[in-house]
Amino acid sequence: MNEKKNSLENKFTWPICEELLFLILEDKISDVFVCELIWERLFYIKEQPIDAWLPSALTPSYWSEKFVEAPQIISERIASIHLTRSIPKHHKQGLKNYLNFEGYKINELYPRRTRRATAVNWLIYWAIENKSFSNDNNLIPSPCSPPLNPVKGHFGDPEIK
Repeated sequence: MNEKKNSLENKFTWPICEELLFLILEDKISDVFVCELIWERLFYIKEQPIDAWLPSALTPSYWSEKFVEAPQIISERIASIHLTRSIPKHHKQGLKNYLNFEGYKINELYPRRTRRATAVNWLIYWAIENKSFSNDNNLIPSPCSPPLNPVKGHFGDPEIK
């Protein structure tokens, strides 16, 4: 099992840890970054020089058949729905059970925020299933300030559809 864990950890740019998950929930990293965390774990590969994320032989057919390029999980509603449906029922409460996250206030709800919560829940599910949670909260990207307009997101994030 440790070999599997080590081989998985070496494939990804950033490990999944609680601090990283909270940065996502607090909107302190971009939607683009969140998508890349998920794309790597779905085994999409960044192809240069076209700068596109394409499926690999390891990408689950559930994803590669629906999305021939890695989808914008946060900005595209259909991709977020697909992500939600890919979380098994017994992992649907990951935010609450793993992070003790009680949710957002009603005035904080909008599509970007709920889709980011879905992304975190999927990352929790993935990390549990692959036994790849990191305890090292020092291996995280530098956080940024939440966007001025939380409905639109960070500079460079795709438009919400």
